[in-house]
Amino acid sequence: MCLLAIGWLRHPRWRLVMAGNRDEFHARPTRTLGRWDDTPAVIGGRDLRSGGGWAGIGPEGRVAVVTNVRDPQAIQAGPSRGALVADYLRGSATAPAHADRLAEAASAYAPFNLLLADRDTLAYLANHPDERRDLPPGVHGMSNGALDAPWPKTERLTSALHRWLACGNDDLSPLWEALADEHRPADSALPDTGIGLERERWLSAAFIRGDDYGTRASTVFLVDHDGHGHAWERRWGPQGRAVGQEHVAF
Repeated sequence: MCLLAIGWLRHPRWRLVMAGNRDEFHARPTRTLGRWDDTPAVIGGRDLRSGGGWAGIGPEGRVAVVTNVRDPQAIQAGPSRGALVADYLRGSATAPAHADRLAEAASAYAPFNLLLADRDTLAYLANHPDERRDLPPGVHGMSNGALDAPWPKTERLTSALHRWLACGNDDLSPLWEALADEHRPADSALPDTGIGLERERWLSAAFIRGDDYGTRASTVFLVDHDGHGHAWERRWGPQGRAVGQEHVAF
């Protein structure tokens, strides 16, 4: 993922609500949202280059989501960050136990943020700098910077999720609209991640259009307290052209 908002223990029915966009090169081979052929208990999109994923759901409604961190000075080498999602969803350890164990090897990866949820805990792990903590109930936002960093697009998406949670119904239209938001903030509100002003402007919207790179998938997860729920994915091609959608109930 490159942008997401998560509502944790803030809805009368849904234990976890996630809305997010994956931005990626359009030429990178990807499998659409569905059950993984080699692990049918796991639901999510699949990166066919490395075999991992960016967001997924496992047995009992366990959820994992990873974002890359934008840092041109960092070494962009090491194991695939998509494996961080796959390894947790394929395993059986609790979210805190898995995050604690992974923290010992986190420095081997390029910079990342990782959220792991089980029935009881939403665990956060990052390696830029090293940070590991369990998150309280509430709404949390994440893009290609630190957790809950006040980037305009992150704040706009978390605000939309706050409003959706307050409504208490299951109409997803407001969340899809927030994920399709192409608002670009004033230059003074942009983060400085070392990529130059023009690219900061281009990447400042929740939904990114481009010929070679842009938003490729918009995803919504709903998970109830018994581990049941729904996963939706809307897919996009170059310049934001709609190319399909999927829904999996679990």
